[in-house]
Amino acid sequence: MTRMIEADGLVKSFGAHLAVDGVMLKIDSGEIYGLVGSDGAGKTTTMRMLVGALKADGGACSVAGYDLATKTEDARAQIGYLSQRFSLYEDLTVLENIRFFAEVRGMPPGEWLPRCMEILEFVDLAEFKDRRAGQLSGGMKQKLGLASALVTRPRVLLLDEPTTGVDPVTRQDFWQLLVALVSGAGDSARNAGRAVGTEGVAVLISTPYMDEAARCHRVGFMQHGRIIAEDTPSRLRARLAGRILELRGSPSPVLRRAAQADQAVEAVGAFGDRLHLRVQAEQAGTVIERLSHLITSEGGTVDYLRVIPPLLEDVFIHLSEQANE
Repeated sequence: MTRMIEADGLVKSFGAHLAVDGVMLKIDSGEIYGLVGSDGAGKTTTMRMLVGALKADGGACSVAGYDLATKTEDARAQIGYLSQRFSLYEDLTVLENIRFFAEVRGMPPGEWLPRCMEILEFVDLAEFKDRRAGQLSGGMKQKLGLASALVTRPRVLLLDEPTTGVDPVTRQDFWQLLVALVSGAGDSARNAGRAVGTEGVAVLISTPYMDEAARCHRVGFMQHGRIIAEDTPSRLRARLAGRILELRGSPSPVLRRAAQADQAVEAVGAFGDRLHLRVQAEQAGTVIERLSHLITSEGGTVDYLRVIPPLLEDVFIHLSEQANE
C-alpha cells in the first residue's frame, strides 16, 4: 500500500487555546480511517490543516507524497474535501455545481461533462442534475458534496462529519458509496474505481457516530487535541472484553443506585432502556451475583444481567475517563 496521509506532530493554537496537540497520522491507500471525538476535540482543525486551509504551528504533513508546506498546491490537487456544512451554491443546479468545481480545478471543456455525469451516476443523482442544489434534501446535498469532491479524481478524501443531520437510510447509502470507493472486488468497486479515476483512494472521515466508526479499518479517538488511542475497531473493543455488563430491569433508580454502590463497578451508563456497567477485570461473575441479590432485596426486578461484547461507545467512555485523570 502507498502512504497517502502522513502527519507528524501537528500543532495548532488559537490564542491561548491549544486546539491540536501533536497529532500523528499514517493512512494508507485503500484505507478508511475514522477520527472520533466530542465537539471541540480538534477533529475539524486537524482536517483543515491537512487540506491546507489552516497553517500548522508545528509539525509536518504530506499528502500522497507531497509535503504540504513546500508543495502545497501539488498536495491539494490530490485531495477531495467535504466540510461539515453544505458549502455548494444553492442557486446553481446539481450539474452546474459539479461543473464549477471541475473547471476551477482545470478540467478541460471537453472532459467535464462526461466526467460529471459519471460521478452523478455513481452517487445516484443523475436524474436530479437539473434541480437546484437548494431544493435538495439533506442527504442529497451530502451526495452532491461527495460528487464534487470526487470530480477531480482525488487520491485522498477528507470528510468532516459528512452524515451529521441526515436520516439513517441516507447514512447507510453514503457509507455504501465509501466502502465501494476503497473496496478491491466486485462490480460496485469497479464502478467506484472508474468514478474516482484512480485505485487505492484513502479516506479520512470524522464522525460522531460509533456505528460509523465501527465500519472503518482503523479508528483514532481524539480528545483535547490529542489522539488518545488508535487501532482497529475489533482490537479497541477487545480492551474491555469480559468487563461490560448489560443490565435491564426496573425501576431504573434502584438499578443505577445498586450498580454505583458496588466497588467493582467502575462506570455506569445508560444505553436506551438498559444500563452498561464497566467492571474491574475478572469481576463480572461476582458483580452479577451481588447485584442480582441487592436489586431484588431493594424491591427491584432484573430482566437480565449479563456479560456482553463491548461497544465502541464503552471504549470511548473508558478512554475519555483515563485521559481526564
